Amino acid sequence: MKVVKYIMILFFSITLLSSCKREKNNTNLTAYECPMLCEGDKTYAEEGSCPVCKMDLTQKNQKEVKELATDISESSIFNLTSVWKTEENESIHLEDLRGKTLVMVMIYTTCKAACPRLVADMRNIESKIPKEYNDNLQYVLISIDPKNDTPKRLKVFAKENYMDGEHWTFLQGTEESVREFANVLAVKYKQISPLDFSHSNIISVFNPEGELVHQQEGLGVDNKETVASILETVKN
Repeated sequence: MKVVKYIMILFFSITLLSSCKREKNNTNLTAYECPMLCEGDKTYAEEGSCPVCKMDLTQKNQKEVKELATDISESSIFNLTSVWKTEENESIHLEDLRGKTLVMVMIYTTCKAACPRLVADMRNIESKIPKEYNDNLQYVLISIDPKNDTPKRLKVFAKENYMDGEHWTFLQGTEESVREFANVLAVKYKQISPLDFSHSNIISVFNPEGELVHQQEGLGVDNKETVASILETVKN
């Protein structure tokens, strides 16, 4: 996909990061444990019974078993070291989102034209993903207007748009960090008045290691490929 290749090249030139090799600790995501935890955190690769209490072993939660790469790849957004504020006024790094499939879009809350459509597109995408995957998903909306979109304002906006669940996150950065992240996503924006911006309309999907896997461009477009990409990523 040409746009993804272009973004990755652009990302390399922005971050100037050295390459690193990805290593997996464990590719087998199925494990079994005693329901009484007789042996603490000990797990087994196959079904059977606990040697202590003789109860049948149960499958361990996939979220707990899944192990991430030991290193962050050079194409991961988790290499960015900027600090962000959430709608809960908590300070985080992008790497704090590691381990979840990320669906990201850049908006601003005073927008009256494109952003309401982007918000509707995000909610439409969410509605097509089974709720059972919410624990492994994070929908992230990053403001391109950090001066006005304070954590308090973002919290109000989240509630107004029914996006205040745990799998929704709003981020306020600095002007520099927002510009840097926009460059990574190939999102262009320009302030045309104190409360108005012109900007690209792109929704991006990242795997749990912060690597771009899909982008959707436009407003109200068919999101079939985006939904398929999210499901494929969240199931891996």
